[in-house]
This record gives sequence, C-alpha cells and structure tokens, in this order.
Amino acid sequence: MPKMKTHKGAKKRFSVTGTGKVRRLKANKSHILTKKDGRRKRRLRRPAIVGTNGEAKVIKRLIQA
Repeated sequence: MPKMKTHKGAKKRFSVTGTGKVRRLKANKSHILTKKDGRRKRRLRRPAIVGTNGEAKVIKRLIQA
C-alpha cells in the first residue's frame, strides 16, 4: 500500500492542539466587517474546537500523513 497523502484543504483549515483536540477558525471574519459589531468580531477571532469525536477523528486522519 502506498502512503496516505495529507488532505491539503483540511491541513489549511484545521490544526491539532497539544492535548489532541482539533481546532478550527471561525467563519464570517473575512469581509463586510463594517456592519458587524466589535464584540462579534472579537469572538470570531478565537478558534473553535471541533465538537464531536467522530468528526475530529476523520479530520486527524486527513491532516496526518
């Protein structure tokens, strides 16, 4: 069997923390920012943790080659 390749799209979007959780950045922070209030934009800066274990398992398989 050949080696599994890294999924480049997933690699750019997700990262794994030191404790093994999958982290992703939130959407809606790239443009049309004038109508969004500061509190909302600050909260969008913080990364989110992928919720379900099943999703995290799939993402880890994609990004670790």
